[in-house]
Amino acid sequence: MTEPVGTFCLVLHSHLPWLAHHGRWPVGEEWLYQSWAHAYLPVLDVVQRLAAEGRRDLLTLGVTPVLAAQLDDPHCLRGMHHWLGGWLLRAHGAAPLLPDLATHEHRLATTALGQFETGWRHGASPLLRGLSGAGVVELLGGPATHPFGPLLLPEVRAFALETGLADAHLRLGTRPAGIWAPECGYAPGMEHDHAAAGVRHFVVDGPAMRGDTGFARPVGTSAVCAFGRDLDVTYRVWSPRSGYPGGQDYRDFHTFDHPSGLKPARVTGRSVAPDDKRPYDPVRAGAAVARDAADFVSVVRARLVGLRERHGRPALTVAAFDTELFGHWWHEGPAWLEAVLRALPEAGVRVTTLRGATDAGLVGGPVELPESSWGSGKDWRVWAGEQVADLVALNEQVQKTLLASAADGIARDPVRDALAQEALLALSSDWAFMVSKDSAAEYARTRAKGHADHVRELANLLSPSRRAAARHHAVQLPPHPFGALDARALSRTAPH
Repeated sequence: MTEPVGTFCLVLHSHLPWLAHHGRWPVGEEWLYQSWAHAYLPVLDVVQRLAAEGRRDLLTLGVTPVLAAQLDDPHCLRGMHHWLGGWLLRAHGAAPLLPDLATHEHRLATTALGQFETGWRHGASPLLRGLSGAGVVELLGGPATHPFGPLLLPEVRAFALETGLADAHLRLGTRPAGIWAPECGYAPGMEHDHAAAGVRHFVVDGPAMRGDTGFARPVGTSAVCAFGRDLDVTYRVWSPRSGYPGGQDYRDFHTFDHPSGLKPARVTGRSVAPDDKRPYDPVRAGAAVARDAADFVSVVRARLVGLRERHGRPALTVAAFDTELFGHWWHEGPAWLEAVLRALPEAGVRVTTLRGATDAGLVGGPVELPESSWGSGKDWRVWAGEQVADLVALNEQVQKTLLASAADGIARDPVRDALAQEALLALSSDWAFMVSKDSAAEYARTRAKGHADHVRELANLLSPSRRAAARHHAVQLPPHPFGALDARALSRTAPH
């Protein structure tokens, strides 16, 4: 067998904030069910079918603890089943006026219902545990509610990471060795926090490694390796300005048939008004998938050939994306993924996980990383900029209140547990992102302030004379994601 020209690692980052019991339309649970139906179901179906053919080490899959909690939650499972039934009914209702679209959507909804009822009714964890245990995927963990790590106090950062990793251990049976640091956020020294938590590798954006992403690299003096996202390859698919999903033959994400809620148009052209877009044609879209998959494989191969020539040995390229791109934002994304994962080995490219890459020795020399993220400007502006100064100040107060509430004890304290849950929810990076990007900013600010208010209210009730009122207030809060969270751990997670 010919030696591969190099190694390709696909990393998918799956994340949504805690949406359960916090609104339905257009931002709350609807967001969860759309992503679940159109991305999580079909992407994992692709992985399962490739696994059934004996393929292993297909990709590295990050599922944030807060999303994993929703994919296992009985309330969300019931809601998802109802949503899938509604999708099927909407397809039926569209048949008189949009028969071709209705047929296409009916087929998709029927398939999704079958997948959900046979493989997902007990939640995502049994499915993920099976794929991980069989060596099909590597699962990444992360901090509990996806907070932006560089802006957290060290004790809070350690507590959030430990809570997330412990939750993953409960759900999956193993503690992840790799993490997706939220928003790829990094500040010098965080590698030591990762090491203290048992983390061996994480992902940063390519500019943090000055574009030198051909190998994993130990960070500073630690043994923790950083993998850099190769933007030359990644942006071929999706970038702030371009990428395959914008192709004229793909389904347009933004154009709706409002009576049915279905999407009837293809992109047609970037400057074409919604009313002038052409009808969606699955056959044309399928041809575009084949064309763009072939283009991507050629780009990856050329990149690896160039890296091998430069370094004198085979290297790697890491392409990392939000999972929600594949199917939710880009309707044809799962089909494209399958085509790429099939074609890369045929083109002489080894496909593996981040763990597989380090096991194969694709590790270079140490690197010093700067303050960085994968957000706009590759710095912290999205989460620390002037437009979210109010949220930054709110988060600082939440952290101080959380630390002031920390206490050791013989027994768990449900009030302090609830306070810690609300604090972690308030610190989610999603709220600042949604404000900075003006995407449901009012919802985001309301959620952040609401959780912060609960933290303050619970803290004010911690005195012994107010325990009854505190317990009553705690049980009145909406359900939380992490039933095993123990606030006593906060006093034990200070960095070593």
